[in-house]
Amino acid sequence: MRLDLLVRAGSILTMDEARPSAREMGIISGRIVGFDEELSGCTADRIEDFGDATITPGFIDAHCHTTWWGLGLDALDLSEARGLEELYALLEDEMDRLAGKPGVWLNGTGFNHKNHGGAFPDILRLDAITGDRPLYLRHISGHASITNTATLALAGALEPGFADPVGGAVVRDAQGSPTGLVEEAAQGIIQKMLLPYSVEQIVGALDAATSRYAAEGITSFTEAGIGGGWIGHSPVEVTAYQKALAAGKLHARAQLMPTLDALREQESHPTDAHGSGTGLGLDLGVTAGFGNEHLSLGPVKVFMDGSLLGATAAVTEDYCGHLHNSGYLLDDPRAYRDRISAAYRSGWPVALHAIGDAAIDLAIEIISGLQEKHGPNALPNRIEHFGIARPDQVAAVARHGIAVTPQASFIGPLGDQFATLVGPGREGWLYRGQSLLEAGVLAAGSSDLPVADNNVRRAMASAVDRRTETGKVLGGAAECLSPGEALRLYTVNAAKATGLFADRGSLARGKLADFVVLSESPLQTQDIAALEILGTFVGGKSSYARSAAAVPATA
Repeated sequence: MRLDLLVRAGSILTMDEARPSAREMGIISGRIVGFDEELSGCTADRIEDFGDATITPGFIDAHCHTTWWGLGLDALDLSEARGLEELYALLEDEMDRLAGKPGVWLNGTGFNHKNHGGAFPDILRLDAITGDRPLYLRHISGHASITNTATLALAGALEPGFADPVGGAVVRDAQGSPTGLVEEAAQGIIQKMLLPYSVEQIVGALDAATSRYAAEGITSFTEAGIGGGWIGHSPVEVTAYQKALAAGKLHARAQLMPTLDALREQESHPTDAHGSGTGLGLDLGVTAGFGNEHLSLGPVKVFMDGSLLGATAAVTEDYCGHLHNSGYLLDDPRAYRDRISAAYRSGWPVALHAIGDAAIDLAIEIISGLQEKHGPNALPNRIEHFGIARPDQVAAVARHGIAVTPQASFIGPLGDQFATLVGPGREGWLYRGQSLLEAGVLAAGSSDLPVADNNVRRAMASAVDRRTETGKVLGGAAECLSPGEALRLYTVNAAKATGLFADRGSLARGKLADFVVLSESPLQTQDIAALEILGTFVGGKSSYARSAAAVPATA
């Protein structure tokens, strides 16, 4: 047998229980055909020999926002500013750069109030700097933004009788004047002036973003919301992904979650949609799983509550330091039950964003009820983030087979803020680790990029040590994972939670040849975060190489 590619390394960690490790791997037509002794007598058109390096399955980011991050790469980066005066100086410099470009928006990303003593920019100061230029500064959580008076006027938020949209607010002071902070669904009044982005813009964003994914060892990702709501960028976002793929500008495999808002009423035969004949879906009855190994549709994404950083996630007990603030659901519970049921009946599995324990209660109730009444759909049902989860909720998701996607990547940069907001009595509920695995919960690794970066090595290290910036072990040592369990989050578990384990997540005969080459074994190194990415391969083809590693083929 002649192989397209023969790969050699000091260790190949397959994450396959039937063959946990190997030294050689054979690939034909982008899929694995065998290991070690199974390749005896084979020749190869090409050989990649990585010496003492370690190969693992390609990393899978089960929840991220690729277009949002890609578009933001050209925006003003606010993350390095420390103190509002530094932030104002950045804005002044950006205004100088935009001089002579009337009407061009000043866009900024990465604002976190922790970098400014908990303070937010003063709208009067913003007005003095920006004048009538539209301003849109994204909070790192994605669940809030900051703007100026000129932009609020353009959006109609200053008109008499303006009412906040359901599930959001243009925040006002005691006198009723806007502060410049815009929360949750209210961001839509700003974003609608920027939307839709063109297909060309989105393709460029995908190219820029996924080339960086490849450099992090990421071979597959799930885009957590397209086509509608405040997270979507165009009603034809799938077209942009298709064009990016055709043009060679999609450097990782993509699973796309349509938002609930992107679905519309569908009528079919009375025996369809579990006997109702009506439901919510996409045209022609396209549903989850449609597509191919490069690009496919995932579950429907539903925002049920806000963010922990913004204290808008719905909790059953007030946030510390926020008297009478327990966050809020972004819609009426009955509306959620009705609309999610309509989508589920039409064949859509669901991924419900629920960070606070009150939102998680509702998410568990809805998913478990739909599963019991209608059975499973094509892919696993999920709760996204599962951020503040009580012990009884851990047991419930395990019992009902609901996958969850907590973000270990949050622990380092954001963990101290989280702990302060919930207090010591609830700290152990935050973005759980070991307690999920011990309960039998399918927990998938993800970044929620750009809320946190998508450096999977750093995320795995956080899952192992759970250390915040101040050295706190978030939730205590009992929540820490082993290195093997941490690697499993971003390979096997992420593949299973996305419903794609038949093709990826481990290295086995017949599976896609998606793998990452690391400088050392993540199971043996003293510092997982310091591991280097030497190469990333998608279907046996290089998507990233730190340096050339090919050697001439031998007959």
